[in-house]
Amino acid sequence: MAAVPAKRPGPRYYMIIYKSTDWWEALRHLRSSGIIRLLLKRVLLVGLYATAVTAFFIRFDKMNIQVDKEFFSFMGIMLSLLLVFRTNTAYDRFYEGRRLWGQLVNNCRNLAVLLHARLPATDYATRTYFARLLANFPIALDGHLRKGVRFEKLEEADTGFIERLRGADHVPSRLSALLQELFERLLREDILLPAHLITLQRHHEGLLDVAGACERIKATPIPFSYSYFIKGFITVFVLIMPFNLLDTYQYLTIPITMFGAYALLGVEMIGDEIEDPFGKDSNDLPLTQMANRIRANVHEILGVELPETVKGLADAPYSVVF
Repeated sequence: MAAVPAKRPGPRYYMIIYKSTDWWEALRHLRSSGIIRLLLKRVLLVGLYATAVTAFFIRFDKMNIQVDKEFFSFMGIMLSLLLVFRTNTAYDRFYEGRRLWGQLVNNCRNLAVLLHARLPATDYATRTYFARLLANFPIALDGHLRKGVRFEKLEEADTGFIERLRGADHVPSRLSALLQELFERLLREDILLPAHLITLQRHHEGLLDVAGACERIKATPIPFSYSYFIKGFITVFVLIMPFNLLDTYQYLTIPITMFGAYALLGVEMIGDEIEDPFGKDSNDLPLTQMANRIRANVHEILGVELPETVKGLADAPYSVVF
């Protein structure tokens, strides 16, 4: 998929969208990833270090100084096991975040379908109120997970709605409470029956279940001591790598060390990035786009008009995560 146009107003953060089966398209986006650019800078520093070590030992003929190869190989095996565990742990958090937002998509659609069947076709006011209220939930959750709800992105469900929301400490919970109030009102008006409310309740409770699970992921990072240990291990391994290669490869030690550093540092840095799937890095989840897709789906199901400019955000050729 295409990258974001260069000229867009204001600060923005964009995810990389690409077709995974297109090898060259994926490689073309290397320059689009902030973490890859940072990785290449660090690999360049490793290359400078390897160059200095190699030049010094060749210049002064000290090739007899080296690290025992068996010990070095053993360290490499231990490091690879640690990195596999590190990457799997980070990806589990990333995948769980995506699974939770998939549940949110399903819950919102199911609520819209159930209310669509019960609300009179002529009651456009209630349909509009419910569509905007429900569509605001994922948008508010997106902001809540990213340190600040953007109230200007929410829809006015009724007069003064957004101003009242500004006083809430936990906006998603407030929206969920308003949804429950609507269900209770429809029950009193005999639009909903108790059996319908039981069915709705399951999907309604799922909204806050998803919010709570996302907050758990957000508030529980990988333990610092574990992350620090792996970073220290990688640093030591990369620093002694040239000494293990010098006697065999001489000046080829430099590119070989850089390539090894690229692999080791890259795996660790990717783990750091994806362990928080709700951030604004290029490899994090496209929460804004998913929230806009939910909004478009909910309005369509309930037969409520949505401006084309807003509807288009759900299927943009790029993913905006601001």
